[in-house]
Amino acid sequence: MVSLSDQIEKYFRNLLKRYQGEIEIKRNQLADEFNCAPSQINYVLDTRFTVDKGFVVESQRGGGGYIRIIKIGIDSETETLQNIISRLGKTVPQKQAENIIDRLCDNELISEREKEIMEIAINRNVLKIELPYRDFIRGSIFKAMLKVILKDINKEEE
Repeated sequence: MVSLSDQIEKYFRNLLKRYQGEIEIKRNQLADEFNCAPSQINYVLDTRFTVDKGFVVESQRGGGGYIRIIKIGIDSETETLQNIISRLGKTVPQKQAENIIDRLCDNELISEREKEIMEIAINRNVLKIELPYRDFIRGSIFKAMLKVILKDINKEEE
């Protein structure tokens, strides 16, 4: 069963695709449409449309309140990947890696199939090692995958 948060996220993502990465919606109309409290909308925005996931959210509360979501594009694929790799520590939590993978796929730096392969490779159910060793192994594997993607992008640019 799909949760209400999943439905709201899917609704926003479909609108972002349709309107080329920027939408503005009345908060109360959206809450009425989904038959939920405005706080449920805020929860989805706060957890699923964050800056590290590639979004800027502007919000005005009150009777005429609105929500504006802007998808942040990637200017330079090479620079973005180099920046991601350099910012990753020796350990990488699963959620952080998944967020990065989602953003790479959303910006078409990797395919849906590559996304699935990467997510499986870094999944805690596959890396059956206790913490903190699991996050360390995940970090090594994840950085190696990102370097391969970076190498491929550099080849394409030549």
